Amino acid sequence: MPNLGRETPMSSFVLENYEEVAILRLNNGVTNSLSPALIDELGVLLKEIESKYRGLVVAGGDKFFSIGLELPTLLKLDKKGMSEFYYNCVNAMFHLYTMKIPTACAAKAHAIAAGTIILLTCDYRYAASGRTLIGLNEIQLGLPVPYLADLMLRSIAGDSTATDLMYSGEMIDALTAEKKGILNEAPPKEDVEKRAIEKIHGLSKLPSQSFEAIKANRVEVVKSMYERGSVEKNEEFLRQWFTPSTQELLKEAAKKF
Repeated sequence: MPNLGRETPMSSFVLENYEEVAILRLNNGVTNSLSPALIDELGVLLKEIESKYRGLVVAGGDKFFSIGLELPTLLKLDKKGMSEFYYNCVNAMFHLYTMKIPTACAAKAHAIAAGTIILLTCDYRYAASGRTLIGLNEIQLGLPVPYLADLMLRSIAGDSTATDLMYSGEMIDALTAEKKGILNEAPPKEDVEKRAIEKIHGLSKLPSQSFEAIKANRVEVVKSMYERGSVEKNEEFLRQWFTPSTQELLKEAAKKF
């Protein structure tokens, strides 16, 4: 691992610095589930990082990169509260996807559902070889895959692979994800963060205006499609969240937290 600068602890994250590259580590217990407080903090941090750093690596924990949404907390929210959380969450993911600086995800452990969505937002995606699980299991919980995640996965892995994964909600291991093009690399666990930091550090040395223009071209199609259809699609997700059958499935899943 490179020598990192001083750690700045937050309630849900730890922010580290390596030569103008920010390493943003989820720090919300063992599972790193996405709570309303974490998402609020993420929105603020992304603005700060984009203005002060030349690159970003998102990292997680040793047992979970992130298990996904914090279901026990979210199931207590009424429609207004859940709507506010969900829009804050998808807005943060959209910001991460469209950031002007180079980004990488370094998942040493499982990235489930919203954990996989964070991974998909990044320019480069690394996860530990072995039994590191990745996937969008929303259909198994009675939910559609969030529209932005659907668009990103199809852009990265192609329509056939994305359709199979989202229709089934199947979890796949990192080596399988690498073969399907979802991951750039599946190195040993001890090398995941090192590889991600090295990649972004190298890109951070390139002319920033040129990089911004090239990245804008890369994300343009998904960005335009999401902006056109986001409200309708996000409202459909929220509608299905509160159907009785989905609520029962979510309550059963919440018992695993």
